[in-house]
Amino acid sequence: MIRLADGWKDFEVLATGDGYKLERWGEHILLRPDPQVIWSAQRDLFSYPGLEAVYRRSEKGGGAWEYRRPLPESWNISYRDLTFKIKPMGFKHTGLFPEQAVNWDRVGALIGRAAETGAAPKVLNLFAYTGGATVAMRKAGAEVVHVDAAKGMVERAGENARLSGLGSGIRYIVDDCTKFVRRELRRGNRYDGIVMDPPSYGRGPGGEMWKIEDELFPFVTLCAQLLSDKPLFFLINSYTTGLQPTVLENILRLALAGRTGKTDAYEVGLPTGEGIALPCGAGGIYTDE
Repeated sequence: MIRLADGWKDFEVLATGDGYKLERWGEHILLRPDPQVIWSAQRDLFSYPGLEAVYRRSEKGGGAWEYRRPLPESWNISYRDLTFKIKPMGFKHTGLFPEQAVNWDRVGALIGRAAETGAAPKVLNLFAYTGGATVAMRKAGAEVVHVDAAKGMVERAGENARLSGLGSGIRYIVDDCTKFVRRELRRGNRYDGIVMDPPSYGRGPGGEMWKIEDELFPFVTLCAQLLSDKPLFFLINSYTTGLQPTVLENILRLALAGRTGKTDAYEVGLPTGEGIALPCGAGGIYTDE
């Protein structure tokens, strides 16, 4: 099953092919590589009218943006009542993964229903990047703890929260996620929801190494101990090539064995101008419903 983030107005995938995706981010048109796009383009993407910047990979690794015309350093786009800062960065990134709107909507609905009937749910966002999920969960009514090892990304998360009109209710932590979780367990803290977007490989601020195939299951098992008695959700998102949705579902089922909730797994994707779906990763979620 694939779940498409088809509720965007400020973003769209205009066309795909030959290892690239042509995107509209607000008023600006960008062309970026995508390893999933192994089919032929139906048109010449590099001559698309209005194309402003292309990210070209280098044979030596990495790559760089090639600007066809001047772009602002950054600009804003919105999704429903959320606003995010977009900025072309290294490694082809823009600071936002729009396909994650599928997960924002899912956990936002769970938080919203819970917040209507009781106290604000307390949720934890790990490997939280620029805070798309953080902003969505806070907007839905949760108190959020946002953790990422990269100080610059945490600062961007704060900017996105302010752009979305959020001034409180989010705690920002620059730290290695495993170390933070262990401290929270020692403190006796518990959460009603956990979201994580673990990298394939990573290094914490103290040099800590992360390799997803070795670390994910024990880390999820560790995090499961942070859940409250009746948690709303535990969501894992992954962009690791070859990591199937069923792997995430199996991890959740085993790590949360004995709990009475349900698990679900799916591909995450975006609709495209050709009328096909662009796969953008995998999701697995446990819900107490």
